[in-house]
Amino acid sequence: MPEKYVDVDTLKYMLYDVHNLQNLLSRKRFEDHDKESLDMFIDSVKEFADRELFPFFKEMDENPAYHKDGKVFVHEQVKTMMYKGGEMGLISAPFDYEIGGLQIPLLAQTVAYYILDAANNHLPGYAALTQGAAELIIHFGNEFLNETYVPNMLSGVWGGTMCLTEPQAGSSLSDIITKATPTDEGHYNISGQKIFISGGDNDFTENVVHLVLARIEGAPKGTKGISLFVVPKNRPAEGDALEWNDVTTVADFQKLGQRGYCTTHLGFGDKGDCRGWLVGEPNKGLHYMFLMMNAARIAVGRGASAIASAAYHASLEYANERPQGRKLSADGKKNPDEQQSLIIEHPDVRRMLLMQKSVVEGTMSLVLLAAKYYDLIETAESPEEKEKYQLLLEMIIPIVKTYPSEAGLQSVNNGVQTLGGYGFCADYILQQYLRDIRIFSIYEGTTGIQSQDLLGRKVTMKNGKALELLSQEIMATIQTASGIPALQSHAKIMGDKLKLTQKILGHLMPHAMQGNFERYLADASIFMEYLSLVLMGWTWLDLGISASKGGAYSDEFYESKLHTMKYFFTYELPKTSGLAEILMNDETLTIKSESEPIQ
Repeated sequence: MPEKYVDVDTLKYMLYDVHNLQNLLSRKRFEDHDKESLDMFIDSVKEFADRELFPFFKEMDENPAYHKDGKVFVHEQVKTMMYKGGEMGLISAPFDYEIGGLQIPLLAQTVAYYILDAANNHLPGYAALTQGAAELIIHFGNEFLNETYVPNMLSGVWGGTMCLTEPQAGSSLSDIITKATPTDEGHYNISGQKIFISGGDNDFTENVVHLVLARIEGAPKGTKGISLFVVPKNRPAEGDALEWNDVTTVADFQKLGQRGYCTTHLGFGDKGDCRGWLVGEPNKGLHYMFLMMNAARIAVGRGASAIASAAYHASLEYANERPQGRKLSADGKKNPDEQQSLIIEHPDVRRMLLMQKSVVEGTMSLVLLAAKYYDLIETAESPEEKEKYQLLLEMIIPIVKTYPSEAGLQSVNNGVQTLGGYGFCADYILQQYLRDIRIFSIYEGTTGIQSQDLLGRKVTMKNGKALELLSQEIMATIQTASGIPALQSHAKIMGDKLKLTQKILGHLMPHAMQGNFERYLADASIFMEYLSLVLMGWTWLDLGISASKGGAYSDEFYESKLHTMKYFFTYELPKTSGLAEILMNDETLTIKSESEPIQ
């Protein structure tokens, strides 16, 4: 048996008991599935991860992907991930039967990918990006694009990417300059460069299908003039042949972490013969891309939480085996004749482990909640239901992406600290988890961008309707918890945090109403941290309600959940008070002024 990197019992508990997958399975789209069949799917993924992912995790870090002679060379397990993953339905799982999909709820697929991410976070991205690229073609592409590209992508024979970022534009997509020139032959000539393209090339997949944002000549400036194109590395020729499509891998990026997951710099049209096919309508590319972005941001939060899970289990195992020091006696002294204590017996180590557990299981539940909202939108039985869950998902999605990434980094850092000096050494895996997770707060929009989105767009969305709906969901949990004696004090704390949130927004909102948006958004990242903790408090209160009911697992299983909930309310949630003090302070120290430059 491999070392433990994820708690499958807790994942299934979250899936069935906390988030009630069975309710989703009663909907027409998912009616062919039941708990037994999905358990088999999840168990097969765990077995696959044990055999084909986890054993190669350290090796992929020590022998990273590299660029040579215009090609990227990757670990041979990339081929296994793509081909076997395709055979298992990991890429096609959420799609319709008619196109070779399994119509599995995203909620269940998220559990499966959580296992893969925890086992070896360098590999699942190759398949996940292929799924995302295929989804764009399926939703918005014409029949030709669907027939030409989707089958080979869903089977894992071809890979897929999303190409947004350019050297001169970074996160500012309104400044992209990759050009698309119309031809009389049904395609466009593409020219430009894209950077930071995850999974952009490898030596095992016979083709990579790039979804490229570009600007058609004469299109409006800014984001309104961006279109989306299918630009394959190798374009289909006569019969089943492929021919090079003038897509060049210029370089790869050697990274701090995730070294087995290649990140490339791509050039399009250096020889003047790069062909792209328009997806949907002109000038709607960014709209199409962002319709898929919620799933991508759920995936980022999932990956960060999963890495934190693997790090937690590694540090927990160490703490249960490492003897060091002795407990203090009643007189405050240590007896050198006594046996050394295992470090898990020391309160400070237990605090660090509880911090990790609270982040791992709390973010696990939050990510699954977002996936459930996604499924409820897809299967909504009325326009009102669809709008409700769309607004709820939009409201929480910046936090779903950001909190697991930021708190997950702190969690893994606590894992390193648990091992002491050994945690800093290559002999132990914690240092790799620390390096791997660092990218997640940058993926799919940095923490700063997500924070601006949360406070600038989501809080004010539809005159605050999204925030109101979220508050109603939290209040419903508070009311249920108030009826459980062991949770009444925690329910009151959550009620107080909701009132504090209203007070903070009452302080900030006048700046927005006066048009002073720079002041309104200056501390958006602080607000992100604040509201993330409030959402985690809600998540843990909900877990507390579920654990209080008991069930099929042991008493110790449920007691562990309740104990961790108490830790979060005692050690993590109180941090909101200090953050509230910052948010309601009238100082404007981060807004540039001529008199106070940063030296």
